[in-house]
Amino acid sequence: MNECSMLNDILDSFSGIHALIVGDVMLDRYVYGNVERISPEAPVPVVHVQRSENRLGGAANVALNLKSLGATPHLCSVIGEDVDGDIFTDILQQKNISSAGLLPSPTRITTVKSRVLSRNHQLIRLDQEDKHKLNSTEVEKLSKKVINILNNKEIHVIIFQDYNKGVLTPSLIETILAEAIKRNIPTVVDPKHHNFFEYRKATLFKPNLREVRAMIDFDIVASDKQSLQKAANVVRQKLDNQYTLITLSDKGMYFDDGEAGFIVPAEVRNIADVSGAGDTVLSVAALGIAMNLDHKIMVNLANLAGGLVCEKVGVVPIDKEELRTFRM
Repeated sequence: MNECSMLNDILDSFSGIHALIVGDVMLDRYVYGNVERISPEAPVPVVHVQRSENRLGGAANVALNLKSLGATPHLCSVIGEDVDGDIFTDILQQKNISSAGLLPSPTRITTVKSRVLSRNHQLIRLDQEDKHKLNSTEVEKLSKKVINILNNKEIHVIIFQDYNKGVLTPSLIETILAEAIKRNIPTVVDPKHHNFFEYRKATLFKPNLREVRAMIDFDIVASDKQSLQKAANVVRQKLDNQYTLITLSDKGMYFDDGEAGFIVPAEVRNIADVSGAGDTVLSVAALGIAMNLDHKIMVNLANLAGGLVCEKVGVVPIDKEELRTFRM
């Protein structure tokens, strides 16, 4: 089978995968305008707003990537009982993604990241968010939504997308991982520092290099396989996970299975915006794990997809048809 035929077969097979995503969701809001003068009130540009748009962000962008790749996403998270929560739900419906796993909460606001841009250059970002942990009642309600989906859908992989906004608490993580192990469902994790070592027995653990460096007390060099393998060993000792995938920004990715690790270098690209690339990599890797795909093929495909979305401005999902035009 040639590379083109193999890639098409893999991409076509994504349509049979049902993925459960649990984590922090948000709206990515983009405000576009022109700058023609500096404010007389302070040395800042005056932006004449032309238009604005809302996009799915965080764990919802993972769901959108999965949908774009042909898989069926089932999203579980918490939003606020507010206007932005309504906007978020409306966009999910427009994208044909179920909102059945969403829990509206009166104790928090919907996370919104607002970016002001002029001529495709970001001038400022404004964050509206609550970062406190879910209370015990909310954890129980969200757990029930997760288990209800697991009981009623054939889920092939569970994805944790942690942005440290409070949805993924240690108790919720423990409950879902226990259900995954009981049901023999693989799990894929994109961690952040608060819960970094809470994901015991995860199948695939996917931190970025900055996150690993913050949690491990020795020097890790992106181009040095030995130091990356040493870091992956520390992760495995603490988590007892099967695989570790460390994204290395413009240096590519490192994959380790506990025996023989390898680095996949990044391709040279015209980078426009790196936001959302991690969500794309996570989505492709999760589908690869669900399909038991060859590890080198999986990492190369995730590396390719992550690079492609970096060429677009703003948070955007991967285009499945664009992937078909490349060779791995």
